[in-house]
Amino acid sequence: MTTPATATKASSTEEARLLDTREILPGRVLQSWESPRIARGVAPGQFVHVMAPRVSGLLLPAVPVAGYDRVRGTISLLLPAGAATSRDLARARVDDRAHFDGPLGSSFAIDARSRYLLVVTDVGGLVRIRAVVDEAVLSGRQVTVLLGADSVASVYPSSLLPDEAEYVVATADGSLGHRGSVSDLVPEYEAWADQCFGAGSGALVARLAALAKGRDGRMGVARLRRRRGKRPEPGGRDARRRAWLQLALHHDAGCALGICAGCVTAGASGPLRVCREGPAFAADELRLEPIG
Repeated sequence: MTTPATATKASSTEEARLLDTREILPGRVLQSWESPRIARGVAPGQFVHVMAPRVSGLLLPAVPVAGYDRVRGTISLLLPAGAATSRDLARARVDDRAHFDGPLGSSFAIDARSRYLLVVTDVGGLVRIRAVVDEAVLSGRQVTVLLGADSVASVYPSSLLPDEAEYVVATADGSLGHRGSVSDLVPEYEAWADQCFGAGSGALVARLAALAKGRDGRMGVARLRRRRGKRPEPGGRDARRRAWLQLALHHDAGCALGICAGCVTAGASGPLRVCREGPAFAADELRLEPIG
């Protein structure tokens, strides 16, 4: 059994037992862990710090929770097998133990009035946004997943998504679905979707943010006069809930204290720490420059 490193908050650290592990794509391992306390409290977009096992001398690996089952008390992790920060965890076998600290970070905010959710991601970003799909289905909402990949060989298996979710694929080489970027598909769904949730490469999230800014104009939406009263606090959950587009940014390791500045990103009103203010943000909280 592994010995956990010292946690920032001992009460938030939980020993977990590995129930299942399998490589679902070349270099990508899907694991199911028995972790009742974290499963009860986690929300889509949040992550755990891996206290043990972890590579000695490195910052704490930050692993997004890709799914959870509150009844069974389990969480799912989708790991890139070659990543140094999560390499030892990816090598774990059934019944091995790990120690997780969490859930941590801000979560996506799904508006209670939303009925149609759009999830847009590439293969690398799926881990940060996958839990939105399960949450949508469990709450009786309709959800469409738009996934971008290099080729059919790297497409996330449809069998690992709920049957209720619509799944649309774009590949760069045209070997499956739309030929081109997954962002090309967004305008077809932006009128249908009450909210959109995105994750992926820097280029993809910047493109999604640009599309969201132009959405009202393309749809002919008239901006209503603001209601009197207190505006939502920038960066707060209510502000995210009111945004059409929310984004989960990449964050793979950290100090667990928010002081190392290793995950700082540019915000509309100044620097933001992905580990503390994020990983989930309303798109208009971020300053994203077009790439390419």
